[in-house]
Amino acid sequence: MANDDIANNIRAIFDEIPRRLSPPAAEGVDALVRFNLTGNAGGTYYLSIKDGEASVSTRSNGQPQLSISVSATDFVALINGQLNGQLAFLNGKLKMLGDMGLAMKLPTLFERGRG
Repeated sequence: MANDDIANNIRAIFDEIPRRLSPPAAEGVDALVRFNLTGNAGGTYYLSIKDGEASVSTRSNGQPQLSISVSATDFVALINGQLNGQLAFLNGKLKMLGDMGLAMKLPTLFERGRG
């Protein structure tokens, strides 16, 4: 996948994340997650979940409870279901620091394949 394609996919993913949040699943969640995407087309993104809503920014609005580091290419593969998150973590492709309970809960907060 070319760098421009990866960058476009990443933008599309982060644009879609707030629409995929399941308000009932996110009830009571107040979290800030930092995504550090490395390599070409990488960047830093912050996912804020509060009051049943999600927003994404490239600027931090607080101290993240969880930081996730992964290559931009692997991030796209994870989101598209082409890379298993648990295997990526065990193989060192995906690194997490902070609230591991939040890390485990994060995938359950979002609806898949909607729209």
